[in-house]
Amino acid sequence: MTGDLSVLRVVIGDDPPARLDKALARDVPEAAALSRSRLMRLIAEGAVSRDGLALTDPRAKVAAGDRVEIALAPAAEVDTRPEAIALEVVFEDDDLIVIDKPAGMVVHPAPGAASGTLVNALLHHCGDRLSGIGGEKRPGIVHRIDKDTTGLLVVAKSDRAHHGLAAQFEAHSATRRYLALAQGLPDAADPRLRGLRGVAFEGAGILRIETRLDRHRHDRQRQAVFFDRGRHAVTRARVVESFGAPPQLALLECWLETGRTHQIRVHLAHVGHGLVGDAVYGRARRLAKGALPEAAAAAVAAFPRQALHAATLGFAHPVSGQALLFESPLPGDMAGLLAALRDAAAHKPA
Repeated sequence: MTGDLSVLRVVIGDDPPARLDKALARDVPEAAALSRSRLMRLIAEGAVSRDGLALTDPRAKVAAGDRVEIALAPAAEVDTRPEAIALEVVFEDDDLIVIDKPAGMVVHPAPGAASGTLVNALLHHCGDRLSGIGGEKRPGIVHRIDKDTTGLLVVAKSDRAHHGLAAQFEAHSATRRYLALAQGLPDAADPRLRGLRGVAFEGAGILRIETRLDRHRHDRQRQAVFFDRGRHAVTRARVVESFGAPPQLALLECWLETGRTHQIRVHLAHVGHGLVGDAVYGRARRLAKGALPEAAAAAVAAFPRQALHAATLGFAHPVSGQALLFESPLPGDMAGLLAALRDAAAHKPA
C-alpha cells in the first residue's frame, strides 16, 4: 500500500468463525479499535485483502493462519465547522472529555441547529487531538442531554474510548443522576400513583417508573409512554425537598436505568408530576391558592426551561479502567429558583 494509507496486518487464529467479518471482529487487536460496523464498511470498500486480493464479501471463508491486511486511511475531516464556543471542561485526557453543558446548547448538529452545538465547540477545542471515530475526525457522542437541560456529559476523543464508553452506557453500568424540580409531590400514599400502570414504590419511598417509550402517534418531535411497543425505559426518583403548604413542588433526585430520549421528562409527566418550565411535557399545574407567596409563585411560572440538571456522572475510564465520578453544582437559574422557594418557606407567616 502507498500514500497516506496505513496497513493493519491480522493473522486469523485457531478455530475461526467461518465468515470473514466475524473472524476479523474476533481477531483484530482491541487496540486497533475497529468496530464490527466499521469492519463491514472497510470490507465493502475493498480495503481488506488476502494474498493481494481484495475481499469484498463479508461472508468470505477464512482459515486459521490466513494473513489478512486492512488498509486504513487517516481519519477524514467532517463537514461540521469548528466554532470557538466557550466550554466548561470538567475533565480531559487523550481519550475523553467531560463537559458541563449550559442551557440552550444542542449537543449534535441537526436540521435547524447546524451551528452553535457542542460538537461544533468540541471540534474547535480539541483540534488535532481527535484521533478519529469510525474513520472520521469527530468527537464520539455516546449519550446526550436535551438542549435546555444542563449538566454533565462525557464525549470520546478516540475510537477505543468510544467503544468502551458505548459499552458501559449500553450495559447501563454508567451512573447518571439528575436533579429535577417537579410539579406536585410524588407520594407513596397517593392511591392515584399506586393504581397507575408502570408505577411502583421501592424501599425508602423511591418511585420506580417502568414503561416503553416511542415517538408520539401524532407529534413526531415528542416521545410518549407505551406498553406494547417502543424501547424499554426505567426511571427512579426520590423526593429531596418539597415546597409549599400544602406541597406544590418537589425537588427530585432521578436516576436512569436506561437512557432514552426525553426519558425523565416523559416519565414524570406520565405520573402527573411534570417538570417546572417544561413547555413540551409539563402541563403546568395551577398552584393552590396561598400555598406559595406571590413572588415565589411568579418565579415558578416564569422559569424559562425544563428544570432539569445532570448533576452526577460516573463511569470506568474506557482505557485505564479507573473509576471516575463527577458532580456539577446547580446552574444559576435553578439555584436561584430554589433559593426563592426556600426563602418563601422561611418567611411564611405561622
